[in-house]
Amino acid sequence: MTSQLQRINKDANVSRGLHAVALNMAAAKGLQEVMKSNLGPKGTIKMLVSGAGDIKTTKDGNVLLHEMQIQHPTAALIARTATAQDDITGDGTTSNVLLIGELLKQSERFLGEGLHPRIIAQGFELAKKRSLEFLETFKVKKDTLDRELLINVSKTALRSKLYQELADSLTEIVTDSVLTIRREGKPIDLYMVEVMTMQHKSDLDTKLIKGLVLDHGARHPDMPKKVENAFILTCNVSLEYEKSEINVDVQYSTAEQREKLIEGERKFVDDRVRQIIELKRKVCDTPDKTFVVVNQKGIEPSALDSFAKEGIIALRRAKRRNMERLTLACGGIAINDLEGADASVLGHAGSVYEQVLGEEKYTFIEGVKNPFSCTILVKGPAKHTILQIQDAIRDGLRSVKNTIEDGYVVPGAGAFQIAAHADLQEFKNTVSGRPKLGVQAFADALLIIPKTLAANSGFDIIDTIVTLQEEHAGGNVVGLDLVTGEAISPEVCGIWDQYRVIRQLLNSSAVIATQIILVDEIIRAAKNMKGNSPIQQ
Repeated sequence: MTSQLQRINKDANVSRGLHAVALNMAAAKGLQEVMKSNLGPKGTIKMLVSGAGDIKTTKDGNVLLHEMQIQHPTAALIARTATAQDDITGDGTTSNVLLIGELLKQSERFLGEGLHPRIIAQGFELAKKRSLEFLETFKVKKDTLDRELLINVSKTALRSKLYQELADSLTEIVTDSVLTIRREGKPIDLYMVEVMTMQHKSDLDTKLIKGLVLDHGARHPDMPKKVENAFILTCNVSLEYEKSEINVDVQYSTAEQREKLIEGERKFVDDRVRQIIELKRKVCDTPDKTFVVVNQKGIEPSALDSFAKEGIIALRRAKRRNMERLTLACGGIAINDLEGADASVLGHAGSVYEQVLGEEKYTFIEGVKNPFSCTILVKGPAKHTILQIQDAIRDGLRSVKNTIEDGYVVPGAGAFQIAAHADLQEFKNTVSGRPKLGVQAFADALLIIPKTLAANSGFDIIDTIVTLQEEHAGGNVVGLDLVTGEAISPEVCGIWDQYRVIRQLLNSSAVIATQIILVDEIIRAAKNMKGNSPIQQ
């Protein structure tokens, strides 16, 4: 095989047998060592510096794997699997890398003693199926619309990515935002939560606005900066003169003809502006009522001037997503034609005001009733702080959404891994033949999660695992207290993991680990495959 490959491409590299296995094991263990220190609330932070000097500090495994330039093919395969876990469930990236690495590490000793990789793969498959069955019995049925439960779930997710004070302040924000956009009988669309950033004040000033924040302001200096009791017209109507798509040569001989020509060109815009102004006068029949226009298309200066004279706030070129969010937040209907527009198409907001920060303008639309869209306003003193909060908010939102949709939660703090390890030890005795060694390797690999949590918290790994196993043997569901190192009840302490994250973790890690240990040959072709090879000749 090697000689045939050399004839086709003399620069190709081939690694076979135990050498190929050793290369794959080394790559998996190397990636595991990099990610291990980030796991859990007590994990450390990585600082990533780009070639341009941009700084990003993070504990999020997904961000790390995306930002790191991984060259080794096996490590890249593991990284892609872990980031796919994040794409599907929103969490569990670091745990996935650790579990894959540990599965390979545990199988290495059996491979070194001559056990065939296929036998270990059979054991992994048996252990995976048993673990998934055990997960179905271990999960806890809860009222997943209970706000307190959702806060605990999001707190468990966010504390592993941010320092405790900031994570705790964000838990209520992400929980309330998901509960705000949730509509009975419809899937939760997290895009209806707008995440707006302002490099301003402290990261603890991040807040939830049950309304909308637009990243631009009114385009006329005479428009009001703040209005209350406002009717909102959401439209996608061109309010500016548009040139003809074909070249037209129009000749005129007098100034009157020229004025008529200009008037005719502008007439359709003026008619639309007049319709909006008439609608405003109709609904704003008392001085305490005001009017706001949010348009997806442009508004020309003469139209802005007309609106300003009427006391109307007009915003142009709003994002399409914001048009969707606006109608869900304020009510009303987004219209594409002003013909027949009446009060039924209008939304309502208690207050609309503009805030200027440096050269940036922001428009706040607040005081809405029964909103199904909202905005998380992220504040921070520096760009890297804001980016870190944005990444954490994304995971927090997904954790709340997952819990609501699953209807189940799983006790956290390493409780599932301790319980699953004990269950697999009993299951191993029912497996006949050598595949039970693969089951043993899978069971031991699961303990990497509580072991790493203990190590990152500064506790002795062996003492911690022994303590947890003894407590579990007494019939208790126990996890690790990262402050004292003692066994705790996750349910009493409100530490919950997401059911779908654990399920996906068991599935994907077992599949990838199996594929890697079954690799007995690595063929690395040269970059340049063209040329005068023997076959071409």
